[in-house]
Amino acid sequence: MTRDAASSALDSLRDLRAISESDSPGQHVFRPSGLMIGIECTRNTLQAIQLWRPTAPTDHVVFRDLDVFAHPAREVVERMSEYTTIEASADEPASFIAPDLLLSFWRPFAADDEPDEEQGYYFSSVLLAKPGYYDTPAQVAERLRQGALGEGTATSRSTSRGDSGDWLDALTL
Repeated sequence: MTRDAASSALDSLRDLRAISESDSPGQHVFRPSGLMIGIECTRNTLQAIQLWRPTAPTDHVVFRDLDVFAHPAREVVERMSEYTTIEASADEPASFIAPDLLLSFWRPFAADDEPDEEQGYYFSSVLLAKPGYYDTPAQVAERLRQGALGEGTATSRSTSRGDSGDWLDALTL
């Protein structure tokens, strides 16, 4: 998706009755519930969409039938594992990545047994990315080299998966 198309889609999620002073056109919007929706574009192309946990229960971010912000992080991981591989992030063990779906779930720390500690008990954000988003510089260089040779072979898990539309179709707001 182009930056202009992504910006238009983002604008369509803005609640015109309650525009936040924190909105930044073409970058992110805050809904009245506190849900923040942001886009990341590089070279005029959408790379990722990030959604931050709302503070009010009026907006829901649902993958299949799972509200990813209303359920404890541990439960989200367990239920996501019914659909796909989900693993702890190597850099942040309190966070998880579903590499086949190009989804990442983030929270600043784990507090799985402490429901009153919302920042660690629930995920704070979910990021949806396009293939190649998590590639290392070496993987990008190899993919470009292979493309120049006409091979067109993907070099990483994130680029070897199917079209990202699969998870995008299943995610509702």
